[in-house]
Amino acid sequence: MLYWLYNRLALMLRTRIKSIAHYVPEQIVTNDYLTKYMDTSDEWIRERTGIEERRYADKHNETTSTMGARAAEKAIAEAGITKEDVDFIIFATLSPDYYFPGCGVLLQRELGITEMEVGALDIRNQCSGFVYGLSIADKFIRTGTYKNILLVGAEMHSMGLDFSTEGRGVTVIFGDGAGACILQPTEDENRGILTTHLHANGTHAEELAMINPGSHGGYYLGKEKYGYPDESVPGGIFVTQKMVDDNLLAGNMTGQLVFKTAVTKFPAVIKEALKATGYKSSDIDLLIPHQANLRISAFVQKRLELRDDQVFSNIQKYGNTTAASIPIAMSEAFEQGKIKDRDLICIAAFGSGFTWGSALIRW
Repeated sequence: MLYWLYNRLALMLRTRIKSIAHYVPEQIVTNDYLTKYMDTSDEWIRERTGIEERRYADKHNETTSTMGARAAEKAIAEAGITKEDVDFIIFATLSPDYYFPGCGVLLQRELGITEMEVGALDIRNQCSGFVYGLSIADKFIRTGTYKNILLVGAEMHSMGLDFSTEGRGVTVIFGDGAGACILQPTEDENRGILTTHLHANGTHAEELAMINPGSHGGYYLGKEKYGYPDESVPGGIFVTQKMVDDNLLAGNMTGQLVFKTAVTKFPAVIKEALKATGYKSSDIDLLIPHQANLRISAFVQKRLELRDDQVFSNIQKYGNTTAASIPIAMSEAFEQGKIKDRDLICIAAFGSGFTWGSALIRW
């Protein structure tokens, strides 16, 4: 009986994005500004990434969760509900305020709804975090578990970047910001999330990663290189002096491998969503890819034979905001009238893990 009811609800209900909003910090950091700290140039950055500027948060007054809260407040207001109506929180980020606890509970506190004691789930799927979160929320909505899910993607990369010439390949790419949406059930069969598809392959996990601090003890990468373990301390040390001295507390990326894999997985997972729903790429009103690299987006556009007006990009202004990039882009596209009622919207992401995913949405 319960199995029948579950399937009946899943068929009746769909998940609608009731509202979408974003928040970006005030501080604009241009490519020219970065030349003060590293050997690079505006031309070098634009040619390789398409990025012209990005935003950095106020490191004394903003955090990942406070930026998420600002975006969430806008999304809640636009949905026509109150903060107290939110019955579940999903927070996607790779740059949390603390190693633990996660940002979900901090967001709850920032919004002033701790007395509601609603559940808060943290997603650690990096660039794919928002897509993963959307898929999870969709299942909760379809089964009737929750009615107002707050999904947030937020990042504060600027606190963990290496501003030396050695770190420029990563640092020039990333920016700060947050996006949020309210997800609600609808019985309208011509609206909502039509399908989601999630994938991962950990073979090359360290090729796009922030290795330290962590509990690996040098297991994957060589104990001598990373100064593990300290035999004088039971259990070793989470952060060693060698990590600080050798500048091992920043992210690293093997750019060529990431690019080659991304341009394969992006179109494949988009085609998977289209095949599952019987649509063709020409049916897409707007593709909103995770804003990883303008060259990647251009490659995917060409592979899918999409027109310029079918693809939305704002990486030029914000850089790569990983888990926040899709909701920020979706919010801007909606504000600019590029997303209209009943449009067929496709979102897709690829990132660290490697993880990737897609979703097809009837707005």
